[in-house]
Amino acid sequence: MALAYHQKVNRIPPLVRIEAASFLMGSQSHNESPVHRVDLDAFAIGRYQVTNAEYDSFVQSTGRSPLPHREEPQFNDPRQPAVAVSWFDAVSYCEWLSSETGQRFRLPTEAEWECAARGGLAGALYPWGDQAPLDDHARWIGGPEVCGGGAPNGYGLYDICENVHEWCSDWYAPDYYASSPQRNPQGPETGVRRVSRGGSWRHHIKISRCAARSSLPPDLRYADYGFRVASDAVIAISDLTSC
Repeated sequence: MALAYHQKVNRIPPLVRIEAASFLMGSQSHNESPVHRVDLDAFAIGRYQVTNAEYDSFVQSTGRSPLPHREEPQFNDPRQPAVAVSWFDAVSYCEWLSSETGQRFRLPTEAEWECAARGGLAGALYPWGDQAPLDDHARWIGGPEVCGGGAPNGYGLYDICENVHEWCSDWYAPDYYASSPQRNPQGPETGVRRVSRGGSWRHHIKISRCAARSSLPPDLRYADYGFRVASDAVIAISDLTSC
């Protein structure tokens, strides 16, 4: 399949507009229940996971230390996702991008991420539907793929539910869905772990279900953790695409 990722590195990662939506979030599995209706305002989310090349611009501009695995052969392709990013690193990148562009960037909420992952398919287990993914472990040998190497979901998002875990903005609580507000939920007010979503090249099960939840203390940096940016959709962004 031809590589879909833009070879030219833009300061603003390519974004996809997700229109205001109402959807059923969660599943009947342990920390994904109960299934509940969520109403979201329109938002924008990165078409791809943030790449090494994009994160390098942040490092060079701010004088921050490079990411821990940046020069290792299995992680050093500029088109691969930036990995070993803590939640605080991801938030700092969004704040830097906001200051550089005059637009507000942030991490997606957990509800926004799940809505985007479903690609407009109501109740689908995976971004493409209910059929389980092929057990193709040859795709991930020792590290993540370059961003955009596979097929997009219905919203035109690449690598969602696979490649690397993606940080969300929310604090994590296993029982949050029982008391989550219906409109634009932001997660618990406090916590000790932050939500992450999506599958990982490092795990036996490399492609997650859309509803699958994970979490990690926000200061940790693992080689299968990355992120994608989000933004309020009311702002004008030249790279914004409506799907």
